[in-house]
Amino acid sequence: MAAENSGDSWRGHLLEKPEQIRKMLEGTRRIAVLGIKDKQEQPAYFVPAYAQGAGYEVIPVPVYHKEATEMLGQKVYRTVAEIPGDVDMVNVFRRPSDIPPHVDDIIAKKPKSVWFQMGIRNDEAAEKLARAGIDVVQDHCLMVELKKIGK
Repeated sequence: MAAENSGDSWRGHLLEKPEQIRKMLEGTRRIAVLGIKDKQEQPAYFVPAYAQGAGYEVIPVPVYHKEATEMLGQKVYRTVAEIPGDVDMVNVFRRPSDIPPHVDDIIAKKPKSVWFQMGIRNDEAAEKLARAGIDVVQDHCLMVELKKIGK
């Protein structure tokens, strides 16, 4: 029986409980933002800006804005894997159907966690990330969760 269950050990990397999310956020310092935008009224701008204001280092990885070299006062990177140093979290602002092409890039960087923003869920991508040992949060707003822990 134990052998059967060991195949599901990756499921422990799918975080849903508030205490799991809190613990993960408390251990996070550097956040790469995949799909960051430059318009202040869009969540893909104001959520990372909020995280930056709460003391997190935010590293922009825009999908659009090919001409941008800096966002939120930080150097822009074109892939997650090319970011120097460790990345604690990749905060994803991509449609669920647009996530799969980014999964291998994210896994190559080996972040501690990946966060799919509110309204974003891709169970196949989440499973692949979890099987690589990466914690995954789906369909939650990072800004809302940061406010819950007093950030």
